[in-house]
Amino acid sequence: MKPESKTVHWGDRRKIGADFIPVTTPIYTAASYVYESMDQLERVFDMQESGPSYARYDNPTRSALEEVMRELEGGAGAIACASGMIAIHTALLAALLDRPKRVLAANMMYGATTAMLMNIFEPMGVETTQVDPCDLAAFEAALAETKPGAVIMETVANPLLRVAPLDKIAALCRSANAPLIVDNTFATPLLVRPLDLGASIVCHSATKYLAGHGDVLGGVIVANEEHFNTIRGLSRTLGPVMGPFESYLTMRGIKTLALRVERQCENARKVAEWLGAQAKVERVYFPGDPKHPDRESILRLFPEGRYGGLVAFEIKGAAKADIFRFMERLQMVVRATSLGDVHTMILYPAMASHRDLSPKHRERLGIHENLVRMSIGIEAIEDILADLGQALA
Repeated sequence: MKPESKTVHWGDRRKIGADFIPVTTPIYTAASYVYESMDQLERVFDMQESGPSYARYDNPTRSALEEVMRELEGGAGAIACASGMIAIHTALLAALLDRPKRVLAANMMYGATTAMLMNIFEPMGVETTQVDPCDLAAFEAALAETKPGAVIMETVANPLLRVAPLDKIAALCRSANAPLIVDNTFATPLLVRPLDLGASIVCHSATKYLAGHGDVLGGVIVANEEHFNTIRGLSRTLGPVMGPFESYLTMRGIKTLALRVERQCENARKVAEWLGAQAKVERVYFPGDPKHPDRESILRLFPEGRYGGLVAFEIKGAAKADIFRFMERLQMVVRATSLGDVHTMILYPAMASHRDLSPKHRERLGIHENLVRMSIGIEAIEDILADLGQALA
């Protein structure tokens, strides 16, 4: 079955009773479950038999979502979490549990991920070293020098949309016995499947493309066979799990994921091309740009013609106040902190996604004061361009 069909069918139509099978998975709100046989309940608790026992351990609605995500990412198992950040936190805990307390991290990621490493993990004794993953020689040298217990990166770096050679990095990590954690939120499993390329653990903010409609807070972890049992054990103990209603909404969103991503990729390409022709735009960042610095990796990792729905750009000579005025003039594009929704959104990284980093740190990374990041939606492309045009005028 093709991925486009799996998004529609996988995880649903499990037999509930003797007389019927629901077409879509219902919302189960029960905190605990009763079995006629105590022997069967014990087998469920021991995970010798599948089935729910207690909501922190399992929930039928959440299990259906986990099953479709396991299948889409090609992992041994999945855990749906209450947020993308707790998904990353749990993945790091699992990777470091019995390994050296050292992390090799990409130097450009979501600001909250970097802040978590610096402000939570480092005070707990976990040393973090940052490296540019797009510089393979520098990455290999850092890997050999730090001998990390885990490596973490993004498929597409937030917010400048750099694309590191994930397949080659995964090979280096395997040789160094360092599990590779990849945040695949921007790409989705429809564009890139990091586990197929050698990663150990994949994380998503389900809030974004998976749910897709701006009404869910959630995350997902998908892991290979070596790491999944550890992640499941941590999840059963700590309980960072997604609720049944959010699980239902996320799974419902995934049913249209393929259609949305196809339209968003096409719209993003047209927006990037249009921005590149505007006199007031200094620079455009888009993985589909033929002049992108990571073009070789992008062509190798992404399906032809589909490079994601994110576009970032710099407005020529703009200061913070100028950016604010531009954003306030937008009439259709939504000024809000997120991405991957059906509606086009715009965000000011210095204020939102990377506000936890100091101004000097942002500047070193190339996140300038005049940078904005757009998540392109599924609207008519003419309306998106018209709104941008009148706001830039």
